[in-house]
Amino acid sequence: MITIALEKVDFLPPDRVTDDASILTLKNLVLEPMLRWESGAARPGLFDRWHLSDDGCRWTLTLRDGAAYHDGTRVVAEDARRFIAAICDARDMFGMPWSYARYLEGAEITADGSVLSIVTPAAFPDLPDILSEFYLPKIAADGTATIGTGPWQVVTFERGASVTLRHGDGRKLRLVAMPEAEARLLALQSGEIAVATHLERLQHPRRTLAGHVWHEQATTLSVIAYMNGREGAFADPALRLAANLALDRQKLVSEVMGGLGVPAKTIVSPFHYGMGHNGVSQNRTGDALPDIPYDPERAAALVATSRAPKTLTVRTPLYMPERAPKIAGFIARSLEAVGFAVTIDTADDRPGYARELGAKKTGDLAIFDSSPHSTFRVVDDKISSRSRAVWWQGVEDHEADALFEAARRTVAAGERAAAYARLLAHLGAHPHWLYLFHPVDCMAHTAGLEGFNLDPKGYLRVA
Repeated sequence: MITIALEKVDFLPPDRVTDDASILTLKNLVLEPMLRWESGAARPGLFDRWHLSDDGCRWTLTLRDGAAYHDGTRVVAEDARRFIAAICDARDMFGMPWSYARYLEGAEITADGSVLSIVTPAAFPDLPDILSEFYLPKIAADGTATIGTGPWQVVTFERGASVTLRHGDGRKLRLVAMPEAEARLLALQSGEIAVATHLERLQHPRRTLAGHVWHEQATTLSVIAYMNGREGAFADPALRLAANLALDRQKLVSEVMGGLGVPAKTIVSPFHYGMGHNGVSQNRTGDALPDIPYDPERAAALVATSRAPKTLTVRTPLYMPERAPKIAGFIARSLEAVGFAVTIDTADDRPGYARELGAKKTGDLAIFDSSPHSTFRVVDDKISSRSRAVWWQGVEDHEADALFEAARRTVAAGERAAAYARLLAHLGAHPHWLYLFHPVDCMAHTAGLEGFNLDPKGYLRVA
């Protein structure tokens, strides 16, 4: 049996969607998403066939032949229909309503045997992005959502401590909770465990581990600073651009993150839909999306000529993202160098901090992260001034809104990707946020062990 250390061990209630990588690791071993998401595209999951009508309004999805839960019960499409209904009523870990009800408002969702039908009032070709976040469990006798349809079955489970899994071919895994990265590293070095995840969270970043196999994976997560577009300095688009030009992202990644990051070019990662294939970003001409230049001279000139306030408050949590206070310090120094006056406000209560940002208590800049792997979701939840959703911070950009409306209603996949690429290029050149970087996750295991790697969404994959 192979022992793996995760940050936490838990199976959340069925209607709780999460981006926590440890919980996603367990979900992807034991459960299955309705569809899978890989490099910006839908792939077969629990449903392995799907069709979209020519008008983009009717999705018909068919379950994999013979799909069954680990207790032998057959999966039916009605299970998925009930699950989606529950999700649309659910709230996130901060008590905020999920956006799914808004996405599916007015939709008619029906089930017939193995076929799920979703009819939306307007074209919704991005629906697979949403279904890839939905994992269908069956509740065990103890009330936990631990009976799935995935390749690994739960044998024993102690919430918060450990879980033992068995594969159909007889292999076994034991996954244990070790909240501290340093403890995971020591356990790996001592031979107590064979695999240690999320070693990018060590107090002192490292890129290798003697005698072990070291893995690194750039992720879909975007570390950002929200800009207050309603009032103050960043109601002026020239100062939003100036702040982005003032930041040396490569130096930020090197000095603060120990090299474990990829400088951001726009609102989403290189793995998102509309950013090309194999991690190559594409702009409206089909060329690679350019880096945001480090140009403090131009930034200083923009600051000097703007009539907007130059005094800023940068808000930061203590964690989530990692090293957030150090990131805030780097941002403050960079902005002060081009003419801003900066004060840092540190929040001790991380859930409270998220609720405050949802209530638009952003200060002028607020360090946060953007986790959805769906380009549609990032834009709809955080950029669109038509949606004005919970994470939108007041920037009104009518060209971005028009580009988004065109992209989200384009049914042909290739044309829709190109439409999103035009939107992402526009947002790179006309920033709504202070774009920072995409973190690199780290995992290490004992030499000779095979079949373990990291997904760009941050979870551990086991072959």
